[in-house]
Amino acid sequence: MKERKEKKRKKKFNLPIFVVTIFFAALFVAMSFYIVNYSIQHKMDLISNSYNTRAKVLAKKNIRGSIFASDGQTIVSSYIDDDGSEVRDYKFGKLFSHVVGYSINGRMGIEDKYNYYLINTNAPVTVKAQKDQKKEKYPADDVYTTLDVELQQIASDALGVYKGAVIVTEPSTGKVLAMVSKPDFDPTTIAENWDSYLEDTESGVLVNRATQGLYPAGSTFKILTSIEYIKENPESYNSYRYNCSGSYKKGEDKIKCYHGTVHGSLDFDMSFAKSCNSSFANIGMQLNRDKFNSTLEEMLFNTELPTNDFDCSVSKLTVSDDTSDADMMQIAIGQGPVSISAIHLNMITCAIANNGKLMKPYVVERVANCEGKTVKTFKPEEYGNIIGEDTALVLQGLMETVVKKGTGTKLKNDNYYAAGKTGSAEYGAVKGESHAWFTGYAGSYEGKEKAKPDICLTIIVEGAGAGGEYAVPIAKRIFDAYYDVSYQ
Repeated sequence: MKERKEKKRKKKFNLPIFVVTIFFAALFVAMSFYIVNYSIQHKMDLISNSYNTRAKVLAKKNIRGSIFASDGQTIVSSYIDDDGSEVRDYKFGKLFSHVVGYSINGRMGIEDKYNYYLINTNAPVTVKAQKDQKKEKYPADDVYTTLDVELQQIASDALGVYKGAVIVTEPSTGKVLAMVSKPDFDPTTIAENWDSYLEDTESGVLVNRATQGLYPAGSTFKILTSIEYIKENPESYNSYRYNCSGSYKKGEDKIKCYHGTVHGSLDFDMSFAKSCNSSFANIGMQLNRDKFNSTLEEMLFNTELPTNDFDCSVSKLTVSDDTSDADMMQIAIGQGPVSISAIHLNMITCAIANNGKLMKPYVVERVANCEGKTVKTFKPEEYGNIIGEDTALVLQGLMETVVKKGTGTKLKNDNYYAAGKTGSAEYGAVKGESHAWFTGYAGSYEGKEKAKPDICLTIIVEGAGAGGEYAVPIAKRIFDAYYDVSYQ
């Protein structure tokens, strides 16, 4: 009898069921950990999600926080109207339209990326008590940006009526000092004009051309071609020579220099400075295409850019052994299948100015409560060395030669030094139509020595023509304003 009971007990223990139970228990714990961890890591996105009612609750409870420029000037604030509704007040109208964005009919720009902070509050208990007595909303937290009002205004005025974009950054930190995109809009009246913006399929007024626009790079891409040539020929690139007759031919395919200019005998420096298409088509045909593709990947083509503050388009270009000679000649001069965003080109330029090291671009420095107490600080963050210091130093020399002897001589100045690369990117079916590019940097002098570059800027002027004629003067106005140069 005793033995029979013992056998029954043993039969009650079912090993498969026990294993399955343990498995699902472990799975439950793992999923719980993942969900909690994901919620912590993505709390900003989750609260800002349109399906999350928590955001609506916070909006009813708190008045949306303000957004400030780097010098403390108010860019955006909120107030309660006579009818009790909350009104968003954009102090500078159109000036910061794309970078700051809007918070009605959806969100855009800083208003979108930092919505989590702008609707949450860390106001002291005493402030909340006072607001409760008056039956008023709590003041939400404020966002302090890296944006410079004066530079933003100069950049906007310099771009004028042209479509295009201007980005001004600090290469040593990644701070965005100014970001202009045109055509622009007034966020104050976004609700009234929303339908007309949606019906406008041509101007793309709501598109931030600085981060979301994709363009043929034109001659600014010769920066990338040069980087690859230097990497493949570290000991001999300086011995490069080419005699330009105004065109380069390979089989039935032909590349012409801009306006058919005959540049004559050129070394590597002057090929870059004069932006000789023929010489760079010749250089492009000498490159190892698989290695070039690896370099493009290192330089962040075909991948999301490392910045959380902006919605950025992905720059596209793939080179392989299957790339035809005709395409390779076009690619070498930034035409054909090449497409790049202005912010991406700016990041590459910043890395060159910063001796190869890329800092992630960012536009918000800190978040503070209504009494100015810091809640969250955002510090410069290094992405990595994407070029290599030796190669970056060579590129610095090439870009300085552009200003000294090439297509950017209008930037010569005794008050600061400048370096850069111009570009004329052809587009469309009509021959001669081109976007004007300039990307470069500037720094001050310490005695006779050059200090580290202070600012980097990238300019795209849609449909304007030559970069040296249209983009460089814009760069000059911005550099002059930054270094307070007066010619009166």
